[in-house]
Amino acid sequence: MSRARRGFKARRRRNKILKLAKGFHFDRRTKFRHAAQTVERALYNKYKNRRIFKRDIRKLWITRINAASRLCGMSYSKFIGLLKKNNIEMNRKMLSEIAATDFEGFKAIAKSLN
Repeated sequence: MSRARRGFKARRRRNKILKLAKGFHFDRRTKFRHAAQTVERALYNKYKNRRIFKRDIRKLWITRINAASRLCGMSYSKFIGLLKKNNIEMNRKMLSEIAATDFEGFKAIAKSLN
C-alpha cells in the first residue's frame, strides 16, 4: 500500500495561520511554529479587548456625566436617580454626548429634574 501524502490539508492549515500572521516581523511571519503561537495570542487578546473596550467607553460616559452634573450642583448618582424617578429614559451615551458638546442643554435637563 502506498503512503498517504498529507500535503494539501496540512498546507491549507498552515497557510491559514500564516495568512493571519501577515504584518508581524521576522520569524513570526514566516515560520509556522512562531506564527501559530503569535496568532493564537493575538486572537485571544483581540477577543479580550473587545470586552475591555466596552467597559472603558462606559467609564468615559460616566466620567463625562459626573463632571457635568457636578457643575450643575449634584452628584452623578443623584442625577441618575432623579432621571429614573422622573421617568426620563436617556442612556448614558446620549447624556455624555450632550454633556460634552451642548452643556447648556445638559443644564436644562438637570434643571428639569429639580
